[in-house]
Amino acid sequence: MMDTPRKFGFDTVFDDRGGVAYTPPKVKKSFTPEELEAAKAQAYAEGERSAVAHAERDAANALAEVAHAIQEAFGALTHVAHEHREGSAMLALACARKIADAALHHFPEAPVTAALEALAREVEAQPRIFVRVSPELEGRTQEALEHVAAQIGYPGQIVARADGAMAPAAFTFDWGEGRAAFDPDGAAQRVTEALEAAIAAEGLHAEPLFS
Repeated sequence: MMDTPRKFGFDTVFDDRGGVAYTPPKVKKSFTPEELEAAKAQAYAEGERSAVAHAERDAANALAEVAHAIQEAFGALTHVAHEHREGSAMLALACARKIADAALHHFPEAPVTAALEALAREVEAQPRIFVRVSPELEGRTQEALEHVAAQIGYPGQIVARADGAMAPAAFTFDWGEGRAAFDPDGAAQRVTEALEAAIAAEGLHAEPLFS
């Protein structure tokens, strides 16, 4: 009958000279209440530090995600703001065009009389000014210009001539030494192009949404 094998015990080991080569550590089998409390406090502190570190990592990751979301939101808002500014500018331009068209319809001679007032110093020594306008405005323009000429003290003669190529409210001034012209459609087109160029130049670099 075979003996039951025993587990090898790592007891004291001696070397060839009889000296102690290894002594197993003594396992403490009993603890005082103070030692138990100290071990408990140490374990609790280590667990708390581990939990705090984990929470801090989670908070840092959450803040990074929030910052990324805010950055994306600002980018989207910048595009929306730019589109809003562009839309508002074009709407204002369309409204201005409607108002200008209505004003020119009711007072088509206003641009030509305003031009004469602006050119008063340049034409004051000219004996005659020829003005070309649309046929339906010839008489009305002649009368309006003579009235303005009397107000500004222009001594020369103003001759309004009908030109079938002229649009309503358009005109050309010719006083020999100079010439001036106005075309409502061309002026509106230039204003539109200037506004579009300004919007394109501004791009997404306008004043920030938040300061």
